[in-house]
Amino acid sequence: MTVIPLAGHIGVFDLFTIGIGPSSSHTVGPMRAAADFVDRFGPDAAEIVRVEVELFGSLAATGRGHGTMTAVLLGLEGCRPDSIAVDEIDERLAAAAASGRIRVGGLAEVAFGVDDIVLRPLTVHPRHPNAMRLVAHATDGRLLDDATYFSVGGGFIEREGETAGIVVGDASRLVPHDFGTADELVATCERESVSIAELAMRNETVQATEADVRARVLHLRDAMHECVESGLRRDGTLPGGLGVVRRAPALHAHLLEHDPDRDPADALDWVNLVALAVNEENAAGGRVVTAPTNGAAGILPAVLHYASTYTPRARRGDDLDDLAVEFLLTAAAIGGIVKRRASISGAEVGCQGEVGSASSMAAAALAAVLGGTPAQVENAAEIAMEHSLGLTCDPVGGLVQIPCIERNAIAAGKAINAAKMAMWGDGSHRVSFDTVVETMRQTGRDMSEKYKETAMGGLAVNVVEC
Repeated sequence: MTVIPLAGHIGVFDLFTIGIGPSSSHTVGPMRAAADFVDRFGPDAAEIVRVEVELFGSLAATGRGHGTMTAVLLGLEGCRPDSIAVDEIDERLAAAAASGRIRVGGLAEVAFGVDDIVLRPLTVHPRHPNAMRLVAHATDGRLLDDATYFSVGGGFIEREGETAGIVVGDASRLVPHDFGTADELVATCERESVSIAELAMRNETVQATEADVRARVLHLRDAMHECVESGLRRDGTLPGGLGVVRRAPALHAHLLEHDPDRDPADALDWVNLVALAVNEENAAGGRVVTAPTNGAAGILPAVLHYASTYTPRARRGDDLDDLAVEFLLTAAAIGGIVKRRASISGAEVGCQGEVGSASSMAAAALAAVLGGTPAQVENAAEIAMEHSLGLTCDPVGGLVQIPCIERNAIAAGKAINAAKMAMWGDGSHRVSFDTVVETMRQTGRDMSEKYKETAMGGLAVNVVEC
């Protein structure tokens, strides 16, 4: 197996963050990068009189459909995706469009708008296809800063010239049980006689009490639920011009009428409903939990719904907070391995890195809830990822709608099936999760750029936009 450099430990709150749609790498990441750029000036931001922004590769190719340019404007004003209100987004953008000006860092009023952002879709930076350059000038003509950032998937960002750490999250954080591979994770769990979730909790409590970690994890769970509820309430057509009609509200009404008791035989319908509701909300620019990306944000909530409704623990009335904490901590441990050893960026490895990773995480988490051993949990993750290999990212119109929304529902069902298959055995299997993750990385490297979030191949060119 090829060994690649590893980033530092990635915890549950690095991997799961609350942000806005429609894309973690094209919306959340660029907003964070622009905000980081101006934050470094502090009060000296008042000196800025001119800014320049260039987007490269995938950010430029699908930036309009993914809200990248408006995200950059908001970031330059100092907004962050985890704190800005959805209503505030529209107000700020309307004000900027009307005046042709933004307030950089909240201090310097500068003439700048979406049309001032330079797009270079055919220029791909050798470090990562999601690259952006930000330049700031002072009143006397001085160059204040010239920085290149990379949005590397899941809202994670890096700045050129700095160590390959992660701006969002502390890559140098020391934990008692760090692991770079699934083999290391399983071996450590077996040696310590703990579950994957328990090991993850030990790592998280380096910086917080267990009660605080639980509270933050449950806050993520609640944010997922709120996103689902919002997606069930809002009907109509999704923005962007494709005319995609929201299906979740009508499906919800149908299920409530025909399946009020949630018959286990119809469990998949409810799983599909949750996945659709979340991803329709994401496509509309709503607030979602990046899990591990926005484009794949519906999979974990959908499978968590299944775990909280149809599993033996749920049916016998076990504490659903405990279940959710175990589910999300397990999922984060698996997702952190994928992030460290391969990628969760569609622009880097295709949708196998987004939906494939989320399906793998959800399968592992469900297997844990079903009582699986660490080896069975690893097997579940392997099955889901193995059968996501080669999945392309070819969004029609550069929008996170077709095929992204339905793909989340399909991947959630795959995760449930993978968990159940893993539970048939004792955790012994021929192909390891680490091997599949490395294969995913290699497949992404070999994949044509047309199929990596550029809207230049696949469905993106074969579906007529109406």
